[in-house]
Amino acid sequence: MQPIIKNLTEKKLIGHFLEMSFIENKTFQLWNGFMPNRKKISNTINANLYSLEVYAENHFDNFDPSGSFQKWAAVEVSDYSTIPEGMETLIVPDGLYAVFLHIGPASEGHKTYHYIFTEWLPNSEYTVDDRPHFAVMNEKYKKDDPASEEEIWIPIKNRN
Repeated sequence: MQPIIKNLTEKKLIGHFLEMSFIENKTFQLWNGFMPNRKKISNTINANLYSLEVYAENHFDNFDPSGSFQKWAAVEVSDYSTIPEGMETLIVPDGLYAVFLHIGPASEGHKTYHYIFTEWLPNSEYTVDDRPHFAVMNEKYKKDDPASEEEIWIPIKNRN
């Protein structure tokens, strides 16, 4: 599984986030709170859903599964002219990303992440950059369907 290396241009997102850790995963609660309200966001660019993680600087240097981070459920918007009550804004800055295609049920996504962080990344010319990590779920995303697809975007920079 080889990624496509892409230069991301800034994205404006509106959504909702919760603080969590890998040990105390609140992803289900996050999406349960976001999905009924996403239709209130009027200036979306497309129907894609974004699942993002915003980690503290150097989060992966001494990885601790109990370390806290922000997990977002969001959509991309053209501007911030209207922000529904209870929603937050997040800008994903320009930068280089390794984009992987996860095919299979969402419950097996951990296998793709394991490959990325234990095999691909250590053997690549890149290291993780301190920008948001995210998955893009478009019309091919079907949650637990074996044919489900989602893009996994890992922020990278050249090793020094």
